[in-house]
Amino acid sequence: MHHEFQNLTIRLSRETIRKARVLAARRSTSISRLVAEHLDLLTGEDQAYERARREALALLDQGFPLGGRIAAGRDEWHAR
Repeated sequence: MHHEFQNLTIRLSRETIRKARVLAARRSTSISRLVAEHLDLLTGEDQAYERARREALALLDQGFPLGGRIAAGRDEWHAR
């Protein structure tokens, strides 16, 4: 799969940048790569969540066969 890359500028506090430099150094990578990987994970999780949500709603629309029968109305419920 071919990916086309594009630059993105973000504003972070000096403290966040300092911590990110330390973290990136520990992982032998760059701040840019850390951010890119984390965003890839977040967007993938969001897509999976949305897909699961749509599938769950479709199942609810179909209903679940639980056996038995549906009472005709209020009077029948009270007659039991």
